[in-house]
Amino acid sequence: MFQNTLNTTLLTATQAKSIESAQAIAQLAVQSAEQIAEINHDAVKEVVSAAQAKTAKLTQLKDPKAALELFDAESAKEVAAQVADYQNKVNKVLRKNSKEVTSLIESAIDDSQADLKKLVKDATAQAPAGSEAFVSAFNTAFDATLKSFEQIRATSNDAYANFEKSVETALNSFQGQAAPATKSRKQIAA
Repeated sequence: MFQNTLNTTLLTATQAKSIESAQAIAQLAVQSAEQIAEINHDAVKEVVSAAQAKTAKLTQLKDPKAALELFDAESAKEVAAQVADYQNKVNKVLRKNSKEVTSLIESAIDDSQADLKKLVKDATAQAPAGSEAFVSAFNTAFDATLKSFEQIRATSNDAYANFEKSVETALNSFQGQAAPATKSRKQIAA
C-alpha cells in the first residue's frame, strides 16, 4: 500500500514538473517568435520607407547617369549595415532563448535525478530482509540510469552549441556575401 501511494505521489509530482517545463519552453518559443516578428516588422517598415524615398527621387531624375549615382557604393554599404544589424538582432534573440531553454533542460534533468534518488531511497528502505542481492542489482541499474541523464545533459548542451555555431556561420556567410556585392557596385559606378 505504501509503495503504491509513494509511486502515485512521485509520478504526479514528476508529471506536474514536466508540464511546467513544457509550458515554460512553449512560453519562450512564443516570446521568441514575438520578438522576431517585431524585428521583422521594424525591418520591413525601414525597407519600405527607404524604397519610397528612393522611388520618389528616381521619378524626379531625368538623367540615367544620375539614377546610377542614386544607387552608389555608399547606398550598398548602408543596406549591408542594415542587414547586418537585422541579423544581429535576430541572433541575439535566438541566443538568449537557447540559453534559457538549456537552463530549463538542466533544471528538469536535476529534478528528475532528485526524484529518482528519492524513489530509490524510499524503495530500498522498505525492502524486506533477504533481498540484498536484488537491492544491489537495482542500485547498479539505477546508477546506470543516472549516467544516462548525464549523457542526455551533455547531448543537449552539444546540440545547442552546434545550433549557435550554425547560426553564427550562416550570419558570417551572409555578411561575407554582402561585402563583394558592395565592391561590384563600386566597379559598375566607375
